[in-house]
Amino acid sequence: MIIKSVVIIAFILIILSLGSALFHLINRKSGEPSEKTVKALTFRITLSILLFVFIFIAVATGIFKPHGLGVNMHSQKPAQTDSIK
Repeated sequence: MIIKSVVIIAFILIILSLGSALFHLINRKSGEPSEKTVKALTFRITLSILLFVFIFIAVATGIFKPHGLGVNMHSQKPAQTDSIK
């Protein structure tokens, strides 16, 4: 439950950072440098990479076990067909 909360909070922070970058991009003056936009986008990229590394480590150590469509793909054996010779 804690891992899911961390992931959800990280996603919310990523979306807020992206919105902040868009806000600073739209509201900047024509001759003004876009430092705030660059900082917001850098924060978003850093947070995305940290989230990816966190999820990778959680799956690799067994703390987080994925479920869904991809889990059962490797455990199924291929169907055998009867071939008539």
